[in-house]
Amino acid sequence: MGAREFKDALYGQLARIGGALAAPRRLELLELLAQGERSVEALADLAGMSVANTSRHLLVLRAACLVETRRDGNRVFYRLADDAVLGLVVALRDLAAARLAEVERLARDYLQAPEVLEPVSRQELADRLRTGDVVLIDVRPGEEYRAGHIRGALSLPVEELERRLGELPADLEVVAYCRGPYCVFATEAVRCLVRHGYRARRLEEGFPEWRLAGLPVEP
Repeated sequence: MGAREFKDALYGQLARIGGALAAPRRLELLELLAQGERSVEALADLAGMSVANTSRHLLVLRAACLVETRRDGNRVFYRLADDAVLGLVVALRDLAAARLAEVERLARDYLQAPEVLEPVSRQELADRLRTGDVVLIDVRPGEEYRAGHIRGALSLPVEELERRLGELPADLEVVAYCRGPYCVFATEAVRCLVRHGYRARRLEEGFPEWRLAGLPVEP
């Protein structure tokens, strides 16, 4: 094999990954799978797609070795192939935020909440969890919490938060986290908490980024 043939073959393989990522819906599916294993039906429901269309996108991701599957009876469950895939998705998102002004504008317009204070960084939260001067709540759906969560976090899905406020101490600041920096659940939770007189902020990122950084998680 000559140099030209080698380069064509090598970059052709790299392009398989790029091609698999070159669809907004497939990126969304990878973000959802970063929260934990899901069935095709659950992914279709969360992404607002038909099961057939979801399956087609997942087959592309599987062909590029970005996701893996397991079968349980007639149901097929998908998961990210490994943490390198999560790292790739996070790096792509961060690069887009740094290089594309439209990403910042979209995030600002969608997530803008004047009553919500500056978010908490991973390091600040890690330090405060060690000292015990903060209450951490996971406002994602319960099944995502059960698939994995930040150590010490309470599960208070955003749709249950208002009726369960009595479970939170009134004398500590509350930090809410969700799926990632562009997930609105934590912002909605902070708005609710502030409205009811709590001191509250959101985590700057989400559970996948926390786990990828090697910080403590459960189970």
